[in-house]
Amino acid sequence: MKPSRGGPDFDAGGGLLPAIAQDAQSGQVLMLAWMNRDAYEETLRTGRAVYYSRSRKRLWRKGEESGHVQSVEEICVDCDADTILLRVRQTGAACHEGYKSCFFRRVTPEGLEVIAERLVDPAEIYKP
Repeated sequence: MKPSRGGPDFDAGGGLLPAIAQDAQSGQVLMLAWMNRDAYEETLRTGRAVYYSRSRKRLWRKGEESGHVQSVEEICVDCDADTILLRVRQTGAACHEGYKSCFFRRVTPEGLEVIAERLVDPAEIYKP
């Protein structure tokens, strides 16, 4: 297989691209966040996941408050170069609600059902 040049097409996403974090060992999808070029380049440089927080309007270094960092083992880009996949080693909970994955609820005919165990109490991690 021949390597291709380039990387994610940040222009295609208006400067922000979706970034999926996947557990490198189990394959479980942990979360979806956003990356801009600065977040992507810092992730490449440091080997730790960095995202762009749309609510804070700044770079968000995963684990900067919680200590639940993501060490990046591999970065993949989809066929259109407009989605990033990070295969990571997750320390602690990936979800700010204290779950290993942000996808801890299943949709049922009766509504949402929690299908995972909370690892940590977010009130203990994110103290005001």
